[in-house]
Amino acid sequence: MILAPNSLPARLGLLAAALLALAACQREAAPPPQESASAAPPVNPAPIDDQPAENVPPATAPVSSPPPSAAAGQARFDGYGDLRFGMTAEQAKQAWGGELKGKPDEPGGCYYLQPIWGSNPRDFGFMVEDGKFVRVDVGNDKEIAPGGGKKGMSADEIGKLYAGRVEIQPHKYEQGAKVLRVSDAGGGVLVFETSSDGKVARWRVGVPPQVDYVEGCS
Repeated sequence: MILAPNSLPARLGLLAAALLALAACQREAAPPPQESASAAPPVNPAPIDDQPAENVPPATAPVSSPPPSAAAGQARFDGYGDLRFGMTAEQAKQAWGGELKGKPDEPGGCYYLQPIWGSNPRDFGFMVEDGKFVRVDVGNDKEIAPGGGKKGMSADEIGKLYAGRVEIQPHKYEQGAKVLRVSDAGGGVLVFETSSDGKVARWRVGVPPQVDYVEGCS
């Protein structure tokens, strides 16, 4: 049986043929399958350089200052502060920089120059004789003798501080007391006087013969 071209069965046959042709074209145009992202090889990140561009010196602990010397007082074997043994009284006053009281009873006599706050020259005073500064007297525990000695120390402590240099003599007036004499190569002499309990009661530093005056200027 021959179908008319416009009959319903003929139109359905044409439509089915068209659909089959379209499906075949889509299969031919489909792109090839892509590889899974998980199949890609892993990428290693570049190493991070956290070092500085320049060499940095290693940290060091702070260096502590050395402790002050035990003998860091003003008194020395050649004087006190800016004062030097052998200066005239006027030079000593200028070197002191402040007011010093005291004057001789007679020209060239022995006397003490003292700061205006002083009351007893044997506690702190500068001996002058023949117009020259020759000795420092100390009877307080604040001043430090050259080498580290001071009032209140024992005779044994003085012996250790000035080992091999101490000449021991009995005190002229006090029984059981001693005089500890320390000489310096530069000509100065340091004298400690102990009381009967063996402790330093006072000291002086100066040049002979004045440094050995037991009574001071008396």
